[in-house]
This record gives sequence, structure tokens and C-alpha cells, in this order.
Amino acid sequence: MAYKLVEVNDKATAKEFLMLPVRLYENEPAWIRPLDNDVNKVFDRKQNKSYRSGECIRWILRRNGQEAVGRVAAFYDKKVAARSEQPTGGMGFFECINDNEAAFTMFDACREWLAGKGMEAMDGPVNFGDRDRWWGLLVDGFCEPNYCMPWNFGYYKELFEGYGFRNYFNQYTFGRSVSLEGVHPIIMEKAERVYSNPEFSFRHIRKKELEKAAEDFRTVYNQAWAGFSGVKEITKTHARALLDSFKPVMDERLIYFAYHHEEPIGFYIMIPEINQIVRHLNGKLDLIGKVKFMYHKWMKTCNKAYGVIFGVVPRFQGKGVEGGMIKAFADIGTRPGFQYREIELNWIGDFNPPMIKLANQLGFEIVKTHVTYRYLFDREKEFKRARIRGREE
Repeated sequence: MAYKLVEVNDKATAKEFLMLPVRLYENEPAWIRPLDNDVNKVFDRKQNKSYRSGECIRWILRRNGQEAVGRVAAFYDKKVAARSEQPTGGMGFFECINDNEAAFTMFDACREWLAGKGMEAMDGPVNFGDRDRWWGLLVDGFCEPNYCMPWNFGYYKELFEGYGFRNYFNQYTFGRSVSLEGVHPIIMEKAERVYSNPEFSFRHIRKKELEKAAEDFRTVYNQAWAGFSGVKEITKTHARALLDSFKPVMDERLIYFAYHHEEPIGFYIMIPEINQIVRHLNGKLDLIGKVKFMYHKWMKTCNKAYGVIFGVVPRFQGKGVEGGMIKAFADIGTRPGFQYREIELNWIGDFNPPMIKLANQLGFEIVKTHVTYRYLFDREKEFKRARIRGREE
């Protein structure tokens, strides 16, 4: 079989890159077509900050010079690459027919291009940007994907591993109902204790108070997360921009803060799982798409909430604040007529045992597993999985 790679460098090939998965997955009911804009902005220099210190290339794979049967992107960010034991780039947005030769042709191209840029390894399939989108290969739980998360054929696992990619870390998506059923008794006991203590309060935000919510978020985040390796403190501007980005889909009842004597000590940020709406838009958020979006929002099509980020300041961790926020949400979430019946969390890596333990204690169970693979260009070099995360000394 003759396969040929064609670089994506004009509108025609960019459209082919976008439309290939539409054709591949046309008979897969669980697959949800992403919004075109969400994919395109990854490769837009004006919208993707990773271009400031990195490069990206995309290819279409043609069979016999005509039919497109695969696509892939390769990229690197010098700042990200420098954090690894060896300079590591990435490959992603991989789609392919079930054929080793086709897949390996694209893997070879990514490896050779990245090696030419000074990289010594590649992770994939990952995003040219932040980890909260387009990250990992789905290997278990082939139900509908969450917004901007990958869904792929099951045979992709064999293609990656057959080429020589190895499991760098697992990514677990946890889910549960909105009830308190299944929460560990110790967590509930602590939660009840702080919930009834007048020194503590738990409440959801108000859109008219986003400035305060952003500052409270920043206060907690910089204590709860910025101590981890590779995680920087968040600025006031960044915090407000993050909350502003949620505004089009924000439901006040899904974003909770915990306070001790009115000092912010925890947050639990959820948004409606809008892929339940996106599945009706056929990739387009044009005028008609926006009307459809508003219609489904009004009709309360979303019955799942998506946990974006969770944090408690260190001195209050393990003291019931986590359960207190869950209880505050459940008090509303279990009322008749509340539209959200399920919660899924943003993925947690197996390098983060404390968060996995907390998710289990809160009654969450793994519903999807993605894998981030790594391929070392020097095949004699020792492969090391992602180190267990801890605070830097």
C-alpha cells in the first residue's frame, strides 16, 4: 500500500484535517464531533500561546495519493521540553485507519521532525497547549467524551504500543451521582462537623460578584496548588480571565467556596458538561449553532456537571472542608427538579495518589481511563514513568 504524507499548509488541507474524524467516526454513536473552532484555535498562532516558544506541524496521510486515511500533528514548546529529563516534544490529534503501516508512517514523521528540532522523546497523543484539553488516548470507558477531551477507536492502543510507545501515566476520569451515597463515613463525619461549625461557611458564587470570586480563587489556588512541581502561582488577571471564560456556560450553583471566618480556604469549580449540547451542533457555533446552543441550555439538556478544579489550602486539608463543599452542593443537588444528576471530574493522573484517594473517599469511581504515552528516541535509554507527584522540598 502506498502512503504519502501531505503537510497541512492551506485552507483545503486544513479542512481535510478537520473533517477526517467526521468520516472515520460517522457510525460511532458515542463519538461527539468537537466544535471546529476549538480544534482550529490550537493551530492559530494568534490564539495559542504555545507558539511563543514552540513550533507545530500537521500532516494528512493519503492512500494511493488520493483518499485521506490519517492525520497527525507534531509540536514542541521549549519551556515545556526543558522540564523533562530529556527534551520532550509532543504529537497529537492522531486519527488513523486500523493499519500499522499507515500509523507508523505518521509516527515516524513526528519522531524525525521532533528529533530535527533537538527533542529526544515525544509524548502522545497530547495537546499543543494545556493538559485540560485533548490529552491522552482513551483505553477504557468508551462512553461519550467530556468537552474537549479525546474519544478514539479501541485499536489505537495497539497502534501506539506496537510502534514502541510506553505508558508514561494513566489519566482517570472519576464520576458519581450528585447524592451523598458512597461518601466514606469518616469524610461525612468530618464534613458534618465543619458544616455545623459557625466558624465555617460554604456557598456558591454569584455572577455579580465574580471579582471577589476570582480573588478568592487566586488566594486558595496559590496555597493549594502552586507548591507542586511545575505549577506556577496564578495572577489576579489570570484568575479573573479563567472565571470569565466560564461565563457563557456558568451555572452559579456549580461553583462552591469554603470560608473560615470569611477567609477563603477551598473551592470546588464545576461547569455544565456542555458536550451534551455540542453533540447537537455538528461542529459549528455559527449563528444557527448559537441558537441551538441557547435552546438546549434553556431546555436543560445538560444533566451532568463537570468538575474542572478542586482545592483546599494545606492547613485545612483532611479536616472535612472537602466533604463540606460536597455536602453544600448535594443539599441543592438532591432537591426535586435539579437538572444535574451526575458529576464527572477533570482527569487525575496516577502520579497524584492523594487526589485519587480523596476522589475514592468522596464516592467517585473511575468511569474513563486515558493514557499518556512516551516514546524515547534512544531505544537503549532506560524508560521511566512519570514520578509520583509531591511538594518540592
